[in-house]
Amino acid sequence: MSTSEKDRVIDESGFRPNVGIIVSNESGQVLWGKRVKGRDSWQFPQGGINADETPEEAMFRELQEEIGLLPEHVTVLGVTNGWLRYRLPSRYIRKHETPICIGQKQKWFLLRLDAPDDAVRLDCDETPEFKDWQWVSYWYPISSVVDFKQQVYRSALTELSSLTMPGASGKQQSNSRRRRRKR
Repeated sequence: MSTSEKDRVIDESGFRPNVGIIVSNESGQVLWGKRVKGRDSWQFPQGGINADETPEEAMFRELQEEIGLLPEHVTVLGVTNGWLRYRLPSRYIRKHETPICIGQKQKWFLLRLDAPDDAVRLDCDETPEFKDWQWVSYWYPISSVVDFKQQVYRSALTELSSLTMPGASGKQQSNSRRRRRKR
């Protein structure tokens, strides 16, 4: 069930409350999804927070809608302390909508996948967000996501890095891709 227009929330500054979801495996790699829309466009699962939801409720809803995972498939390792914001490039701003959304403000969740890889399913929603996914190194998404999201990805991954990689100092590691999983 996708967020309907009546549930869409835009704050007084024009930012839409949103959750970002980083799913890690036992090797410290993260789940990287290839979007249905766009040419070779990859990102973490994310989605809007409805008016009647907490960030955690929205995270679990989006987790199931976008990659088919249920609460029992994951452990929540942490969440960013504050909202991380990015502005949309002007070409993506829908100027005919009221209120106008100029960007996203996001709470980021770091999860550990406790289920087998085949628990990840991309066909759980009528309009899938992703058509493929793979495990990549922890820092890889920063340089691979669309440019206007890079700083938010850097901030979220840095803040949460010590929770998945004990002893990590927030320093970027190798950007090599790992095992690919098609769905």
